[in-house]
Amino acid sequence: MFWDIAFSFLGGLGLFLFGIQIMASGMQKAAGDRFRRILEVLTNKPVLGVLTGVLVTFLVQSSSTASVMVVGFANAGLMNLSQAISVIIGANIGTTVTAQIISFDIGVIAFPAIGIGSLLNFFGRRRLHRYMGQILLGFGLLFLGMITMSSGMMPLRELDAFHNMLVQFSSYPILGILAGAIFTALIQSSSAATGVIIAMTLQDLIPFNAAVPLVLGTNIGTSITAILASFGANLAARRAAVAHVLFNVLGVILVLALIGPFTDLITHTAATVPRQVANTHTAFNLLNTFIFIVFLKHFTRLISYIVPGEDIKMDFGPKYLDKRILKTPAVALGGAKQELLRMGGIAREMLDESIQVFLTNDLKKIKHIVQMEELVDGLEKEINVYLSDLSQHSMSQQQTKLIGNLMSAANDLERIGDHAENIMQLAEMKTEERLPFSNTALEEISDFYNSISLMLEEALSAFENDQVKLAEKVAAKDDEIDRQEKVLRNEHIERINTKKCYPSAGVIYLDLLSNLERVADHAKNIAELVLEDKA
Repeated sequence: MFWDIAFSFLGGLGLFLFGIQIMASGMQKAAGDRFRRILEVLTNKPVLGVLTGVLVTFLVQSSSTASVMVVGFANAGLMNLSQAISVIIGANIGTTVTAQIISFDIGVIAFPAIGIGSLLNFFGRRRLHRYMGQILLGFGLLFLGMITMSSGMMPLRELDAFHNMLVQFSSYPILGILAGAIFTALIQSSSAATGVIIAMTLQDLIPFNAAVPLVLGTNIGTSITAILASFGANLAARRAAVAHVLFNVLGVILVLALIGPFTDLITHTAATVPRQVANTHTAFNLLNTFIFIVFLKHFTRLISYIVPGEDIKMDFGPKYLDKRILKTPAVALGGAKQELLRMGGIAREMLDESIQVFLTNDLKKIKHIVQMEELVDGLEKEINVYLSDLSQHSMSQQQTKLIGNLMSAANDLERIGDHAENIMQLAEMKTEERLPFSNTALEEISDFYNSISLMLEEALSAFENDQVKLAEKVAAKDDEIDRQEKVLRNEHIERINTKKCYPSAGVIYLDLLSNLERVADHAKNIAELVLEDKA
């Protein structure tokens, strides 16, 4: 009997998790692949942050995933602590939607949803139809998982040990909270954990009084993912992760102190235990949200006190582009140039972090690099739109030429960001496939990169200060970089031919050289803009 129960439970849980994944994938695609940018455009209004958290969590079907995204954005400096907390609060509400859906006795639609969803997914002519098919397919699999878990756990009714354990949860709620937290942390999904609890109530295996502590525990367990994501991250990301944990822990403590009245109130919201469990999950998070929104400023200060340090934040979006000064071209061009130099600094940081990932196999920086790449892409578009608007005003011939140079430089910096992303992907492949690189090869890469990094730094300095001699020096360096790249390439090909180098590692090495050489070309392009301007 034990193995029958275990296999049914694990199989049902697997279907449930897979259903959530498929449904989330369909929702994300239907909403557009740029749904992550929703987080980037937050204002300082807490209510908007909460609503954004609800929406994003509904799309990804996981508060853990949404919280990891928030940690990533905070790590990239794209949102401050207050914004991060408001989104995390909203994410906790968003994750209750799944629990509300599965608490209704609509398992009869599982197979029709799977059938219709599969047909749409495989035979749909339009992408939207295929995405809707994925959503239906995931929805059906989710309910099939619920049915499988529920029916598989039916024999537990006859086990006295199981009933005794549930009595302990009712008598000592702290045990239920710990059990719910541990289980949720293990499966990394509060929606799935709540689904298991609801599946148990469908078979009358667990009374409502014992289910409440378990539900409260799932809210604590789901915050573990954010903590794991914050390891090795910056101060803002660590604060966001701690805020997620503390938000749930303090909320559970509050409800635990009022467990009697809280439980009595929930029993009046629905006639069935599954619905009462779902309402417990929702009510807890709504109550928690209301309290923490009211005291958001105080909570933010508390987090800053618990995780001390200097909060360094990178502003998202343009910082120096002011459309109010477009009628003063000289001032507007100065602002555009400052924005461009800021973009250059971010591109250099991306490049440096990508190389560090390659050399050290530390994949923790990848999320930061991805966010930075999106930031560079966004700045390039903002700068070009701003300069296009500026070009509509009356300007001198020299100012018109400068607009062209700034646009060209923005394109070169955006391409440098793309090459940094390429290097990051090569580093990820090298690490995940455990491809061996000799110390000699790594030293060659490091030396070659240092030459190119210095070249890019000098190019940006020459562009900032209109230094012709420095620009000439940078332009001349490109020939040396090309020569060095050719020597390294030929030597490495010789190592491959003599079987001194692993072929797959050799391909990555050559791709890396190619990307770095292209970065040098873009640095040369930026330097040549200075020379053209003075010609």
